[in-house]
Amino acid sequence: MMWPKAVDWKDLKFGVEIEFVGGDPAGLELLPDWVMSLDEQQLDETGAASGSELKPPPICWEDRGQICTMLERLQAQGATANWSCGLHVHVGLEPWGADMLLPLIDAALLHQQALQALLASSEHRLLYCPPVLPEMREQFIKQPDGTVLRHRGRPQSHRCGVNIAAWFDFGTVEIRYANGSLHDVEVLHTIELCLRYVAAIGQGLTLTPSSDPYQLAVELGAPVTGYPPHIPIPAWFQQQIWLEAALIPLLAPMAEELVQDGEIHHIATGPDGFLVAIKQPGGMMRSYRVEPPDSGWKVIRELNDL
Repeated sequence: MMWPKAVDWKDLKFGVEIEFVGGDPAGLELLPDWVMSLDEQQLDETGAASGSELKPPPICWEDRGQICTMLERLQAQGATANWSCGLHVHVGLEPWGADMLLPLIDAALLHQQALQALLASSEHRLLYCPPVLPEMREQFIKQPDGTVLRHRGRPQSHRCGVNIAAWFDFGTVEIRYANGSLHDVEVLHTIELCLRYVAAIGQGLTLTPSSDPYQLAVELGAPVTGYPPHIPIPAWFQQQIWLEAALIPLLAPMAEELVQDGEIHHIATGPDGFLVAIKQPGGMMRSYRVEPPDSGWKVIRELNDL
């Protein structure tokens, strides 16, 4: 059995997904083995696709200077991290292997609220980092694979805020709660927190089961402050969230007919109806234009003060 096992958090390998808008992603000079995922774009303030997602190869804490270098290069291009961006940290589980998965599930059930609060996750981003559920633990004991550690249907990504299913794809656990940032202190604080947390669980330490984020940080020896802050969303995006919440239940049956096991990723308005983007199980996106019905809409109430 490889768990528990004490490993210095600085020796753990990690990766980080740095989402941003603006800049010139295709023209950015990359350090060796760094990857720019040009198909992973975010939304700028107008709603247009923008920026990309930058990722290092698996590195250790002593290599963190690479991250600072790449953040400087992004900023020099005029890139920024706005409300549509996130910061996802992958921590390698090589020292423990699959023995670490059940302890991580148990830890997530106890500490995910504190991690979310400490990283000040923006409310609109919680769609992309839903919680680990107690029933997932029960299912995992019966069927120890990644499928039982993902959500189905909405939320969009299926991946939990403490994404233990990443083990089956990358050999990591992914912590997805942080807001986007291109500031080196905020990015490094986030990485340090994730490394310290995984190392503590790997060692079998008993952390106080509390939703108090500061208590968790103190017990881990992690920074208490200095994480990427919440960034308010523009009014038009809030309206889009409300629109999607209203339309998805109506359009879900149509989406299931169009794409088997597909999931509505987002809905946007246009001059000729709605654009409905449906994500296939493998990750590919298929988009359709749909028209509202000629009849069948229900009037809830009249608003005379508009």
